[in-house]
Amino acid sequence: MLEFEASKIRNFAIVGHGSSGNTILAESMLACSGVINRLGTIVDGNTVSDYHEDEKQHQISIHTTPMFAEWNSCKLNILDAPGYADFIGETLSALRVTDFVVLTVHGAHGIELGTEQTWDRIAENGIPTIAVINVLDSENVKFDQILADLSERFGKRFFPITMPVNPGPGFDGIIDVLNHKLLRYQTDGKGSFKSEELPSEAQARVDELYQQLMENVAESDDKLLEKFFDEGELSAAEIKDGLKGAFQQQTFIPVFAAASAISVGVPQLLDFISEHAPSPFDAGKSEAIRSDDSKFEISIEDTSPVLSVFKTVSEAHVGELSFFRVFSGKIETGIDLQNTNRNQQERIGQIFQMNGKERNQVKSISAGDIGAFVKLKNTHTGDTLSDPKTNLKLPGIDFPAPNLSGALKLKSKGEEEKMSTGLSTLHEEDPTFIFQGDPELRQTLIFGQGELHLKIISERLKDRFQVEVDLVKPRIPYRETIRRNGEAKYRHKKQSGGAGQFAEVWMRMEPAPRDSGIDFKQSLVGQNVDRVFVPSVEKGVNAASSEGVLAGYRVVDVKVDFYDGKQHPVDSKDVAFQIAGKHAFRQGILECDPCLLEPIYNLEIKVPEEYMGDVMGDISGRRGKILGMDAVGKNQVIRAQVPQGELYGYATTLRSITGGRGWHQETFNHYEEMPRDLEKKVIDDSKSEEEH
Repeated sequence: MLEFEASKIRNFAIVGHGSSGNTILAESMLACSGVINRLGTIVDGNTVSDYHEDEKQHQISIHTTPMFAEWNSCKLNILDAPGYADFIGETLSALRVTDFVVLTVHGAHGIELGTEQTWDRIAENGIPTIAVINVLDSENVKFDQILADLSERFGKRFFPITMPVNPGPGFDGIIDVLNHKLLRYQTDGKGSFKSEELPSEAQARVDELYQQLMENVAESDDKLLEKFFDEGELSAAEIKDGLKGAFQQQTFIPVFAAASAISVGVPQLLDFISEHAPSPFDAGKSEAIRSDDSKFEISIEDTSPVLSVFKTVSEAHVGELSFFRVFSGKIETGIDLQNTNRNQQERIGQIFQMNGKERNQVKSISAGDIGAFVKLKNTHTGDTLSDPKTNLKLPGIDFPAPNLSGALKLKSKGEEEKMSTGLSTLHEEDPTFIFQGDPELRQTLIFGQGELHLKIISERLKDRFQVEVDLVKPRIPYRETIRRNGEAKYRHKKQSGGAGQFAEVWMRMEPAPRDSGIDFKQSLVGQNVDRVFVPSVEKGVNAASSEGVLAGYRVVDVKVDFYDGKQHPVDSKDVAFQIAGKHAFRQGILECDPCLLEPIYNLEIKVPEEYMGDVMGDISGRRGKILGMDAVGKNQVIRAQVPQGELYGYATTLRSITGGRGWHQETFNHYEEMPRDLEKKVIDDSKSEEEH
């Protein structure tokens, strides 16, 4: 395979809301460039990008898939990123190694939640963007309206490089504003078209747009701006030459009209990418960190190899793959590189360039390009591999914290270790997924970006690691505490033929401030109890508090004063005072008006304004409190607090209420007392579970 110079490489991700046509746009690019002979479809499960079994089953993109094609003597490295927020980690991984993005917007649905979320990430990272208003061969398309909405919503000048002539079913014509042509397509998916003269009714509109484009280009370059002011226009050659700088600076955002399922408009997008989009050479220097934490700038022309691993995945037909981008130097089979995140050397074996699941083995990959390694020892998503002499580390990927939890229940006993191994592997591949064993709740808890994310994780455990689990509701970590002061006395006495056991513990108890745990102290006077037994009583108290008294939940926020007791010169010992301390504490809790505390979560909910009433009504029905609201564009952000016990399945409810346009994030805030009727139900359920 040909090796391309950095100036001839284009690295980009296709991003956008789920179902806006990311995968089919990538498929169309491969078809137009001759990589594949015919377009696959999501329904048939035969696209190059969505080749994993879970993607075929759910008919959505779940993984970021690298592909490549050649167009106008340029190598296009295409990363098809998932559109659903549950898999935002995959999108962020792709954004880490791209020089620009192609943002798709559905021609009928317009700007959706995923469009906004993706735009926020693009804007945070300052990544140049091309917008594609896609699926223009569907019913009820509204190109002009979406074009206006994009500028209004995102505060940028979105400019149509191409526009549809006859959008809707039968769509086959676009106007090329740059070249003043009407392009009429065959709709066989191969991207074939004929060029025609502009119809007279479109001439004035195109002239107006061309003048606007001229101004956008002039603004990006002082010399061009001076000429534009002096002469009132730029030549066609100057506009084309200036487009690259204007695009990189985003003085305007180019917009393309397309129907990727029939490849209409896609060749013009590919032309623009190859001629005007930034290459790794144009992207400038990358910031790295030396081993002494000092900053260092890497140039694409540096000879010392540095690469970033942006994705790892275990493939059934290959083994573990590590996808990477080279930021400087040349990577060759057989060299040793240092993993600067884990301080471990890696010997580079086979190197591939991937087109979906198709592997193309190469001997080397140069700076600016994207590739894959097989079976590295201990390298994972976000790691840097560097020349051991320079030992440089690139910035990692800033993954969001999980906002949803579930619990896994094994269908077969004895597979705990197998499940743990599988979960560890899945976390290394996808850092937005976290798991932990919770000894208090006696559950394995998993945390992710949404319900679909957690469902996919449980399916992967079965398919890849042969561990069958049920995804169940996580238990709520209630707490027990007291409302008033009290005291208890407990005598432990045991005679069984040999040495006996004796201890008597007197303690006072009172409520403590929230989040203070158990505050144990002693105020013994006299010689009734030897001070050596104080730690024994404290152990008993801690054991009882961890086991719970009312319903088996940890006791918190109690002050305990061990103020007196009795001992026996022979039978008193550590274990006796532990037992007495434990029972005195339990008895005292029951005397002090015990109650349950429930965890309260902060909720941040982003919804279109028209759904505000329904969403707020639902929050009230979940015993929630509205804390405030803020307008963000056409959306409203609702801030609320809701008990954790009312939040299971909330993502599904919110999606249902808002037609898929609502998003939320939840974080723990504090504990507060439960209503008595709900408390009784939790206590009864706990006793019933214990009996079983």
